[in-house]
Amino acid sequence: MPDIIPPMVEAIWGEFSESACFNSRTADVKKAARASLTKLTALVSNKDIEKFIPALINALINPIEEVPKTIQLLAATTFVSEVDSPTLALMAPLLSRGLNEKLTSTLRKVATIIDNMAKLVDNEWTVRPFLPKLLPGLIKVSTTIADPEARGVVIKAIKTLREIGNTEGDGTDLPPLRHQTTEGAAPLVVDAIKKTDSASKLDASSPLVHYIASLVANLVNARNFEPTEWDSALVPYVSLALPHSIRANQAQTVVRAVLEKSASDEGEEIEVFPDEEEGEDLCNCTFSLAYGAKILLNTATLRLKRGHRYGLCGRNGTGKSTLMRAIDNGQVEGFPSPDEVRTFYVEHDVDGDETENTIISFVLKDKRILKDEAECRRVLDTVGFTPERQESAIGSLSGGWKMKLALARAILFEADILLLDEPTNHLDVLNVAWLENYLTSLTTCTSIIVSHDSGFLNNITTDILHLNRFKVKRYPGNLQAFIKHVPEAKAYYELSVEEEYQFKFPDPPLLDGVKTKEKSLMKMRHVGFQYPGTAAPQLYDISLQVSLSSRVAVLGPNGGGKSTLVKLLVGETEPNKGGEVWKHPNLVLGYVAQHAFHHIDCHLDKTPLEYMLQRYQTGEDLEELSKGNRILSEEEQKKMKEGSIVVVEGVKRTIEDVTNRKKLKQSFEYECSFKGMSSSENIWLPRDELIRRGFEKKVMEVDTREAQKAGLLRPLVRREIELHMADFGLEAEFVTHNTMRGLSGGQKVKVVLAAATWRRPHVVILDEPTNYLDRESLAALIAALKTFEGGVLVITHNREFSESICTEVWAMNQGYLEASGHNWVEGQGSGPRIDKVDEEEKDVFDAMGNKIEQKKGPKKLSSSDARKAKKARMARKKLGLPSDDEEEL
Repeated sequence: MPDIIPPMVEAIWGEFSESACFNSRTADVKKAARASLTKLTALVSNKDIEKFIPALINALINPIEEVPKTIQLLAATTFVSEVDSPTLALMAPLLSRGLNEKLTSTLRKVATIIDNMAKLVDNEWTVRPFLPKLLPGLIKVSTTIADPEARGVVIKAIKTLREIGNTEGDGTDLPPLRHQTTEGAAPLVVDAIKKTDSASKLDASSPLVHYIASLVANLVNARNFEPTEWDSALVPYVSLALPHSIRANQAQTVVRAVLEKSASDEGEEIEVFPDEEEGEDLCNCTFSLAYGAKILLNTATLRLKRGHRYGLCGRNGTGKSTLMRAIDNGQVEGFPSPDEVRTFYVEHDVDGDETENTIISFVLKDKRILKDEAECRRVLDTVGFTPERQESAIGSLSGGWKMKLALARAILFEADILLLDEPTNHLDVLNVAWLENYLTSLTTCTSIIVSHDSGFLNNITTDILHLNRFKVKRYPGNLQAFIKHVPEAKAYYELSVEEEYQFKFPDPPLLDGVKTKEKSLMKMRHVGFQYPGTAAPQLYDISLQVSLSSRVAVLGPNGGGKSTLVKLLVGETEPNKGGEVWKHPNLVLGYVAQHAFHHIDCHLDKTPLEYMLQRYQTGEDLEELSKGNRILSEEEQKKMKEGSIVVVEGVKRTIEDVTNRKKLKQSFEYECSFKGMSSSENIWLPRDELIRRGFEKKVMEVDTREAQKAGLLRPLVRREIELHMADFGLEAEFVTHNTMRGLSGGQKVKVVLAAATWRRPHVVILDEPTNYLDRESLAALIAALKTFEGGVLVITHNREFSESICTEVWAMNQGYLEASGHNWVEGQGSGPRIDKVDEEEKDVFDAMGNKIEQKKGPKKLSSSDARKAKKARMARKKLGLPSDDEEEL
């Protein structure tokens, strides 16, 4: 096809351009071209473009009128099927012609189509013949197109093509491809057969050898060197060429010999690993897997042995978690039924409806577990749940204990295959070691593990399953052995920041009264807390403070109170055992919870753009309004009712709402409206008085609104949201056009990070931020936190992460806090003053995205300059000279 369609199309276009007018010869050429193209395109099996084939034929025959229309049709198509050589042969002439169009919109669409299709090409040999037809045109467009956004799309397409084609140039200087022929492959087949069966009389002229050689040539020319696919294609025919006594054992040996020789001749490095035939197969199937409109795996082979521990590796978005979910849900074609192979998906998230249940009742309610209560209690005890803890509520468990609970259920289920997705998330060092020992002790149960913890994977895996280019390839050995075979996979586990892949946190706005980065913005004083239904408090006598300069790592064992401490700081819960939590009235927090996805779980059918528009539609963060420190308890409602009576000029009034705020010396006063009275009757009351009357949470609502205004309200429009999400590595395509249900775990975390920082927070609080992020994203997050101008507080078990950014440690153990490395000060401290110049020069927008023109008032003098100016005025007055103001008049 690459040798037929492009030359034919060029001949057609050349014939038309040479014809000064339409004549019978032109008509004959068109007719013959249509007939030929119709027959040739029948060989194109790509499902994405099948329905467009008539339009493609029209465009190739009538390029001037039809090419722009066809490009418009194709630009609206989501390409998900693997793009092969026949598909590119049909598309390349159209796309090459499209790059000569004048309209910027058409050029952008052509670049988008090229980029999307190139990502679905399996190898460089498929795309190589088409690089000289596409790359020069793209490079030319990138230097001439005026629109910056469209230029970015073109440059992205160039980068994708170069990566797939393994070239740095324009593709015109690449050596010609070597094509294997049947005649060239036949001697390889004969040599391999005779090495196994020296008595064989077959030669290259034998019909059987000729047929086997034609299959070999097809596989080589398709650059397919997958051992399993060579076996399935060739073993049945090679068996016929061997004596009956040895064909069962030696046919595969012959095929592998031909494979290794063919790969060597083509300059391909291939390693054929033993299939370990002595082990019991739990699964040996070939399947394809898609998620929504995206193809993840195409005719991939999955073979699992009993007792092996497989690490599932690949970049974020390659389908690791989706594959495990599909196995558990019985959606993998050819996978054994649950009656034959029992699978259990180990997850630490617990349904919100279950949080009030006790641990033992939760386990007994699982219909998949057929054990009696005594056995359930025994197994729970073996993983660390004492009889007393078994009676506690699930809601009181930390993330680490929830993971241990999930493992206990898997043990009781007696699964053949355990599916573990990021099992070390939320686990401290001791529990990670416990998990390693448990998994390595399993001899009859197979495990498939997805984890970004390279040390954990290296310690437990017997094999690595690599997801790459729509295939699954097995490598024996642990992670270290795998990286020797695939060096580029080292990037999956290295903390290195790519120049083009960086995160950026927005700079926080200035706060009233905060002159240095050392001044405290949040404080806790002697705080205690206990969850309902638990035997003892989770926190005792906690005192701490946070400032703009804080870089805090909250460390401690599972269940030590780390997440509870943070929930009190952000206001998700309130102290119930004494103490006080104080925050600056204008403080904005950016918070990502331990189970990061809970922020978006109710919005999975929205795009990230729709989620942001809904969450911030009023100018406030709607998630903030649902926190525990915003919900009025019965006691608080009663106190408000009693304190709402105000006597003004001898008349009793009832406060209805707190609506506004203004500065009052070192504090604030708030505008109060009254029931049954107009706004002209509103009065202003001091902050302390309103809090004394029980209106503290109403005051906090006003503070939050004012904090948003102080943060210079960002325009909640598509372009601004896309730019903000891009600062966290999420492309506009995913922001605007993909629902969050279709995003990978890493992409969802990026959405959560971007949403949490939309209001330009002064302090970012991250609970287990390393969960679900690949190493590339983690490195970008570390670099962004280092340059962030606000405070940072992280809970993590990842020592590499915490040591990279944190200078202060809050060690939590059994509810007590031991702080070290801090710089807590009273007042402003002695650090450098915060510069206000940049803040004043920033553009301000209203909620509709319109720029607010700010009038620059007279420059405010410092107290020293004001004294000097006053002294100069007095001196001029004493001499009888006019002042500066009088001179201007």
